[in-house]
Amino acid sequence: MSELINVFITAFVLAAGLIMAIGAQNAHVLRQGIAGHYVGITVIFCAFFDTVLMTSGVFGFGWLLTQVPMLEDVARLGGAVFLLWYGSRCVRSAMAPLSSVSVESRVATTLPTAIATVSAFTLLNPHVYLDTVVLIGSIGGQYEGTARTVFAVGAFTASWVWFIALGYGARLVRPYFENPRAWQVLDGFIALVMFAIAFSLLWEQFR
Repeated sequence: MSELINVFITAFVLAAGLIMAIGAQNAHVLRQGIAGHYVGITVIFCAFFDTVLMTSGVFGFGWLLTQVPMLEDVARLGGAVFLLWYGSRCVRSAMAPLSSVSVESRVATTLPTAIATVSAFTLLNPHVYLDTVVLIGSIGGQYEGTARTVFAVGAFTASWVWFIALGYGARLVRPYFENPRAWQVLDGFIALVMFAIAFSLLWEQFR
């Protein structure tokens, strides 16, 4: 039993370290959480996709990415285009007059938009596949039997804990965003994150 606990903790810490890094997906979840719009569905979809990808990787489906490298190219280019578009939206929001600042113009305020946006942030990011399917999958695949299952559970548990904490914990800073200027600063920061990730994806693709 103690060995399985150690496997769970190892997977949890590894996944948490990968997930908690500042990135486009986390920035989007933070934004939705601060605004209080479709936080639950955003959190559920982020964690659900991670669960599927991590479990698939641990149980041997990481070979697909190595056998069909074009999938990574498509995700990289698609992700870069999406992030450049989203970052441009954030720039426009950050530069808008204070009198026009509204939460509704900055976050997904309908269910279809919320689902489509969080799906794009997750599935169009090749780093998600490299982290969850390839890295976590390659480490988890070294275990056998019950230990492999426990590793997968430990990995995706970290995802659920993180996204729930980020999405619902964001409400703690919501009072600061009653000031329109705070939204502009956040939008500027998110735009920088989006552009940095987009250019890194393009650099990896065309270097």
